[in-house]
Amino acid sequence: MSMSSREDILQSIRRNTRMRYEKPDLSDLEHEALTYEDKVAQFCNIMKVVGGQAVVLQKGEDVNEAIKKAYPDARRIASVVREVKTEDGIQSVTCGTFHPDDVEKSGDLDGTDLAIVDGRIGVCENGAVWLQQDVEQRAVYFISEALVILLDRKNLVNNMHEAYKRIDTGEYGYGVFISGPSKTADIEQALVMGAHGARSVTVILL
Repeated sequence: MSMSSREDILQSIRRNTRMRYEKPDLSDLEHEALTYEDKVAQFCNIMKVVGGQAVVLQKGEDVNEAIKKAYPDARRIASVVREVKTEDGIQSVTCGTFHPDDVEKSGDLDGTDLAIVDGRIGVCENGAVWLQQDVEQRAVYFISEALVILLDRKNLVNNMHEAYKRIDTGEYGYGVFISGPSKTADIEQALVMGAHGARSVTVILL
C-alpha cells in the first residue's frame, strides 16, 4: 500500500467517525508494571526464554566479528545499518554483502541468510525489540533466515508501558515489535520455527 492510499483510507475513517472516546487512564496499571534493577541482565535472560539470544558487545570488540561469530555460515547478508556507536566510538558495519533497497522487488530478498537491522527500543519484560522501518523493502525484517538486531543498551526499557511512550514509525509510517524467532504451533500443536519470520534472532547490545 502506498503512502497516498494509506492516507486516503485514514482520512475516510476520520470523516466517517461519528463518536470519539478518550483514551483510558492507565496510570494505575503503569504503577504496577514490572521494573528491573539490571536491565541488561534481564533482557539477556528473557531473550533465552523467547528462543533468541542477546550478546553484549564488550569494550574493544568489533561488531562485525560479533556478527560473524553468531552466524559464521551466513553468505548473503542484507545490512540496513552502516555504522553504530559503541563504547569505543563509531564502528562501521562492513560484513553485509548488499543493501535491501538494492533489489527491485521484495521477492528478490528470498534466500537472504542474514539481515542486520537497527533496533530502537528493547523491552526487558518480554524481549520485544521495536524496529522502525527505515528502508523501502520492509520484507527484509521477515524474509531472512536469521536476524541480527543492533541495539543501544541505553534504549532498554522495563516494560511495554514505557516502550509505547517512545515508539515512532518514522517517514515510512511502519514499525514492528519482534520478540525472538518466528514460531507457531497452530497445526496439531507442532512447533514450527520461521513460519512468519526469521528462524533465529540475535540482539547485540552496544
